[in-house]
Amino acid sequence: MPIKPPLTELPIRTAESGFYRGFTKDVTITGKLLVGGLVTWAVAFPANASSVLSSLNAVILGAFNFWYVYAMAFFFLTCIGLALLPASGRMKLGRPDDEPEFSSFSWFSMMFGAGIGIGMLTYATGEPIYHFQTNPDVILGAVEGGSAGTVRSAYKWSFSHWGLHAWASYAIVGLALAYFSFRGGLPLTICSALTPLFGKQLSGPLGQVIDVVAVVATVLGVAQTLGFGVNQFVAGLHRIGIGDWLLTDAGDPTKAAISVALLIIIGASTLSALSGVGRGIKWLSNINMGLSFALLAFFLIFGSTLFGLQAFFAGILDYLAAMPALLFTVWSGDGIDGSVQSRLAGWQGGWTVFYWAWWIAFAPFVGVFLARISRGRSIREYVLGAVIVPSLMCFVWFALVGGTAIDLELSGVAGHAIIGTGLSDQLFATLSVMLNGGMAWVFSVLVVVLLLTYLVTSADSAVLIINTINAAGDEGPKARPHILFWGRALALVVGALLMIGGLAAIQTAMIIGALPFSAVMVLMADSVLKAVWRDSQREKHGLPAFDNHSAGSTPAE
Repeated sequence: MPIKPPLTELPIRTAESGFYRGFTKDVTITGKLLVGGLVTWAVAFPANASSVLSSLNAVILGAFNFWYVYAMAFFFLTCIGLALLPASGRMKLGRPDDEPEFSSFSWFSMMFGAGIGIGMLTYATGEPIYHFQTNPDVILGAVEGGSAGTVRSAYKWSFSHWGLHAWASYAIVGLALAYFSFRGGLPLTICSALTPLFGKQLSGPLGQVIDVVAVVATVLGVAQTLGFGVNQFVAGLHRIGIGDWLLTDAGDPTKAAISVALLIIIGASTLSALSGVGRGIKWLSNINMGLSFALLAFFLIFGSTLFGLQAFFAGILDYLAAMPALLFTVWSGDGIDGSVQSRLAGWQGGWTVFYWAWWIAFAPFVGVFLARISRGRSIREYVLGAVIVPSLMCFVWFALVGGTAIDLELSGVAGHAIIGTGLSDQLFATLSVMLNGGMAWVFSVLVVVLLLTYLVTSADSAVLIINTINAAGDEGPKARPHILFWGRALALVVGALLMIGGLAAIQTAMIIGALPFSAVMVLMADSVLKAVWRDSQREKHGLPAFDNHSAGSTPAE
């Protein structure tokens, strides 16, 4: 059967004049209406919004848990397979003479800061501590919760959530976008990655629907991350003595604290977004990477280093050994409250499925960003940099920071000061146990500054990526009003959902928003597999492949 030439043009109608000049009006306006409607609903009818979102969340977690598990397994296997196969691994994301735009350090810094930086600061302590108390192995009776024998299983499950699966979901979106945009000359937008499946139909309503789904998922995925960051930022400000007005009696951020934190974060991120990727985002990413290494070096030198290194190596071994089961295991409840099966299903829904939905919702943002900064790298180099290296970095953080917290609790030094506090405060509590008052204050300030840089990096990157999707993949400068709108929209989504139901409300909205985009991602993975195979066949038969065409240009109107 003859191999058809690749599609190298995907005309997408954008406005030629007016307020929306350069933007796809249907995508931009629809995205704004949906996000605006969510904020209005949450503010005007908080009880109704909370109830409806919770009901939808329960249905999705119960009916689609298997879908999230199998979809994430598919993304992981696709990334690793494309990197390992010689024919696909050597393919360049760009033309043959394209060279990477950023140095390896800046590339990794931007990728890491935009992808997992905020969540890592929150969960590097919180997740190992939680799984140290209970996890599926504890529920099954294999180990005793809170004992030294639980440490290895705690790290197996922590690594499974923050390792190869997470980064493969980001990488598959970035890989698909970079492949079709930089090799094929298609616009750098989500619908371009589905051209092998739907062709020029994506120039019309179908492509617009896909891009709207990506915009909404991005807003909700970033809102989840910013929500965690805001809570931890407020907890840090309270720790360094800004005032008791920051927290309620229950230890949650007050409405005033949320408002002030968002004003600082979104104000700084908007200024950074206006400066573009090559200036504000690049420099902020380098700064937060430097501060991250400084904090990590502190835990390496003064923390429970031996304990952490043992957790690191044992955790990786256990994680890799359990990988086949972790990829495909789905637990379903048996309807009996308190039974082992019901508890396993509840744990998986509250942790694994929540994480998979979070990574999927975050994937359009991180994926477009990864593609934007990865031009000129081979598929093998891209997967190594976007999946394996960041996973190892997360493992180091979890082992040294979380390991120190667990060791302090096991030895009795902490006296439940770490376990007994909230998720957002556990890193600060660990520093307080390790250090005297003055030094604990100094390092708490460092964490607050580091967290702020991560928050600003994530928010400004998200604004630029949303506008890139809305502008049919145009990476050029965006009009100031659109940058200001999406900065404010992010702040309003985070603030409204935090105020009506805290992090649980954001989590619920994010899981709902992630579901339609998960279907788009499965199609993207299938699409890139088909395109790579066809491209290799063209090269084998001496036919023109993607890299024989001009890449990265935006189609004319």
